[in-house]
Amino acid sequence: MILNKIPNMDWSDWRWQLKHRIRDENELRKYILPTADEVQAILRLRERFRFVITPYYASLMDPEDPNCPIRRQVVPNLSEISDPVGTLDPLDEIEHSPVKNVIRVYPDRVAFCVNNECALYCRYCLRKRMVGDEDWVMKKQELKVAIDWISRTPEIRDVLLTGGDPLIFSDDRLEWIVRELRAISHVEIIRLGTRLPVTLPFRVTDRLCQMLSKYHPIWLNTHFNHPKELTVQAAEACNRLSNFGIPVGNQSVLLAGINDDVGIMKDLLESLVKIRVRPYYCYQAQLLEGTEHFRVDIERGIEIFRALRGRTSGYAIPQYVLDTPFGKVPLDYPYFKGRDGDEIIVESYEGKEWRELNPKARRMGVVE
Repeated sequence: MILNKIPNMDWSDWRWQLKHRIRDENELRKYILPTADEVQAILRLRERFRFVITPYYASLMDPEDPNCPIRRQVVPNLSEISDPVGTLDPLDEIEHSPVKNVIRVYPDRVAFCVNNECALYCRYCLRKRMVGDEDWVMKKQELKVAIDWISRTPEIRDVLLTGGDPLIFSDDRLEWIVRELRAISHVEIIRLGTRLPVTLPFRVTDRLCQMLSKYHPIWLNTHFNHPKELTVQAAEACNRLSNFGIPVGNQSVLLAGINDDVGIMKDLLESLVKIRVRPYYCYQAQLLEGTEHFRVDIERGIEIFRALRGRTSGYAIPQYVLDTPFGKVPLDYPYFKGRDGDEIIVESYEGKEWRELNPKARRMGVVE
């Protein structure tokens, strides 16, 4: 297909990749043969949540199989139109924001959404309410306001830079933010949450890693969901980060029809460990608008991770968690309290009860 026509120098240039992202049906056809349903979904959903895909990530999709686990993560699906219980902000992040784009759920750490742009838009994105929306763009003065709030809040010892994706910034712009945070005496740890090692691994350059290494301790979590994403280029990006002293963890999402299978999950986790990426969290998919077809019943998730115990290295098994407005809750004893009809009951670290709507045995939006 199109890959044979692109010089390698361009293909491996992250800026070229961003400039040539896929944003419409015609561009998508250079990589896959979209189904009639996918074409209709692109047209019907473009005002609600646009689709954007890097050429690199598009090249991993099966051109003929609409159930390809890469394709399903990024190509619109008509199932997104029907979701009677999904909401735009299931974690009440807006209510937890003392200043624009700073989210404080825990007393000692914050998530700092430094931008609202990603290399591509995942269809299950937790922050689809803000990604690509001009109202959520962070001007430099707004970034300064957020950094000033952090500097005036001595309880904050851990800052996660997220978004959007912080690695979308130029090296210089990102360094300005990291340098400003590192100058705050009570900020002990700076973390980066980024999917670019997976979706645009060419962004992880020696220059970027060298810059970040000046501000240790720097930690980074990325987001692999399926073994097919573990390409040579992705492994090289993660290896480069590790070689510059930046520990790399992985936060996946349990997604129906993509990785809700013991064999696939085991392959993913063991492959991550082989490239020095530590499986950290696996999230239960949220009650997010347009994502019913991705959600798995929580008992199935518990079964998957129980099946892995003793059958692979403990180091390779992430913690299966449900994110709630009260923080992340491990989906095991003593936090998991059981089921009450269509709801799962969990208890937060502060002892607060949370009920998550999670109809049992739901697969791809169909009750078995």
